[in-house]
Amino acid sequence: MKELEKRILEGTHLLKDNIIRVDSFLNHQIDVAFLNEIAKEFKKRFSDVKVDKILTIEASGIAIAVIASQQFDNTPVVFAKKTLSKNLDKNFYFEKVFSFTKDTTYDIMVSKKYITEGENVLIIDDFLANGKASLALCDIVKKAKANVVGVGVVIEKANQLGRTRLEQAGIRIESLARVDIKDDGIRFK
Repeated sequence: MKELEKRILEGTHLLKDNIIRVDSFLNHQIDVAFLNEIAKEFKKRFSDVKVDKILTIEASGIAIAVIASQQFDNTPVVFAKKTLSKNLDKNFYFEKVFSFTKDTTYDIMVSKKYITEGENVLIIDDFLANGKASLALCDIVKKAKANVVGVGVVIEKANQLGRTRLEQAGIRIESLARVDIKDDGIRFK
């Protein structure tokens, strides 16, 4: 997506440890009209598969997944939670996820009643770095005896291992922008 590449170049700040901050349009301030274009691109790329549910992880993936849902005939969106609260059902699928950005490990959980056996699940998120979050979500889908039809990410850090790990696990990956972070800035692959 040329517009996404343009936005990344204009609105991105590179932080230490190869962290990209795109909070001006994607994960703090959200440009809803632009997210609609992102959603259309995900629909185009996954038009060959049946999608019964869209799965993401809180928090930054939620807005993207919800907007994408509209392109997939208002397919329900489920998001993995990072904290357990008193008002939640206690029957969950759990996985551990190491967050590259936050440099911490989370227990993520999805209620067993929201992903059911045989469903086709599309995973959508904002970033792919080392692939830990995507693989944990895939493991949750597998525990539910459902099918992962693919992982869609807005921005992939191509110089990290996420794509390799997903491909080795046999998971289809569609990235709208693949960036390679160099000392002198961002390059697109």
